[in-house]
Amino acid sequence: MSIELPDESGTSHRYVPRTEAVAMAPDLPLRSRVVYSAAHVVADPLRTAADAPAAVDWDATLAFRRHLWAHGLGVAEAMDTAQRGMGLDWAGAAELIRRSAAEARAVGGRIACGVGTDQLTGPATLAEVTAAYEEQLALVEAAGAQAVLMASRALAAAAKGPDDYLRVYGHLLRQAAEPVILHWLGPMFDPALDGYWGSADLDAATETFLEVVAAHPDKIDGVKISLLDARREVELRRRLPGGVRCYTGDDFNYPELIAGDEQGFSHALLGIFDPLAPLASAAVSVLDTGDTNGFRRILDPTVELSRHLFCAPTRFYKTGVVLLAWLAGHQQHFTMVGGLQSARSLPHLARAYELADRVGLFPDPALAEDRMRRLLTLHGVDA
Repeated sequence: MSIELPDESGTSHRYVPRTEAVAMAPDLPLRSRVVYSAAHVVADPLRTAADAPAAVDWDATLAFRRHLWAHGLGVAEAMDTAQRGMGLDWAGAAELIRRSAAEARAVGGRIACGVGTDQLTGPATLAEVTAAYEEQLALVEAAGAQAVLMASRALAAAAKGPDDYLRVYGHLLRQAAEPVILHWLGPMFDPALDGYWGSADLDAATETFLEVVAAHPDKIDGVKISLLDARREVELRRRLPGGVRCYTGDDFNYPELIAGDEQGFSHALLGIFDPLAPLASAAVSVLDTGDTNGFRRILDPTVELSRHLFCAPTRFYKTGVVLLAWLAGHQQHFTMVGGLQSARSLPHLARAYELADRVGLFPDPALAEDRMRRLLTLHGVDA
């Protein structure tokens, strides 16, 4: 049976969905790469978008994290994939960190949690930015999780140049109890971060970023690069001090960056691994055997889906991620914190469904098809 899917052009086409799921049996645990999925939150559809803390279905949210751990992936918690700063405020993020860290301890899962400054709601001084970072760092460390020092909108607004970044990050790294992951999120993910590290020139920004790393290699487990620029990531990766990992955050070029070259490779901390967890796990399991070609055969076909989900405006990729979680049966509704389910068009969502089905992402293709039909009908489209 086929389904009628609307196109961005205003027309439609018929698509014949899969009838059988694709079996993936990774050999756990994963060994050759450290792999994190930045995880989404499941909204509580019975509460309003104006609720504070954000209206989160905690049971479904934690169940999804157990799904990720079961596939051998680490959870990168309270990052931008969890709608941090786009519906999930600091109060909600703090509760998410506490609950997820406790769940990680219970099941033996790897977890790293985002540390930012989003409790600041207006203009702030550098001292206030630093204090906000310190508050969040203390909470993450008290929860027993690794810290991810995220890029700060408040710091981007307050900093006058590279020296301010060096001072703030130097202070935080000196007091961190354990090595952290340093996160560089590009403006395609958050326009408020344009000019981060003190310059809109990425070459100059890279030098400042590397200066921070070089000054504190013992306090940095790794760096996460989310610039959607494979060449720049490889060049930066080759300049990292020994022992400092590079975690790719490039949702456009992740297979080649994780596979690596004769001079090294990237580990992964990716939003796209939220929907791709079973395929990502299977691919890295193959890579563990030294079979790079087999790894690429599994992951390369997923890139078209990822590039679609992360197309401009990239910050709305979360909508497609949550759609796929609903279609895959990980949650019972397609509702998002802050009403962000409306951020993408129906044709965009239909294309995401088709691309995901083509790569065999859905454990129950019939369920995914039924839910897609219901979504189309809700929007007045006869599928």
